[in-house]
Amino acid sequence: MTRTRIKICGITREQDLDAAVEAGVDALGFVFYSPSPRYVSPRRAAELLARVPAFVKTVGLFVNEPAADISAVLEQLPLDLLQFHGDENAAYCAAFRRPWIKAARVKPGTDLLEYAGRFAGATGVAGLLLDAHVEGYGGGGQTFDWSLIPSLLPLPIILSGGLHPGNVAEAVRKVRPWAVDVSSGVESTKGIKDVQKISEFIAGVRDADAGPAL
Repeated sequence: MTRTRIKICGITREQDLDAAVEAGVDALGFVFYSPSPRYVSPRRAAELLARVPAFVKTVGLFVNEPAADISAVLEQLPLDLLQFHGDENAAYCAAFRRPWIKAARVKPGTDLLEYAGRFAGATGVAGLLLDAHVEGYGGGGQTFDWSLIPSLLPLPIILSGGLHPGNVAEAVRKVRPWAVDVSSGVESTKGIKDVQKISEFIAGVRDADAGPAL
């Protein structure tokens, strides 16, 4: 049985972090994009990261940040991975000498093979995160047409964009991504996670892992 990895992004509170870890999450995301309602300062993130147990990955999300600002964050925090959601190129993403993933904002007409080719083979690249194309950055809780995803991409796929407990099993069965990434789909309000939704989301992924592809 293939096990789809699960990342919960936009962690802002200790109780949400603890609930995600208890439910069996593989990675936790911390947003360093100040316009986001899920933004955490480096100081606040340090308090949260201190609670993360061994073998749960920590991911820092950035959007078009000056390189010096990211370097300052990395001097303070032991992040395992970086996640870039803006217009960053491969050389920029690789410059921090930390494993990283790059987000693609998907809409009809997006050439994902061409986009992935810009980053495949770059130092430290660990995956391509597929999100919905909306105004601003992040999927805004919107899904995209999963049939737009080519069957073979040169990077592991992290599926995002509008996933929630009600559709994640279908998404995993149809796409068979390396991982799924959720934020608003397991929230009661922006930046506040819902323990029941976290549990149901992870159960949905595991159910899909055990079943046939669609």
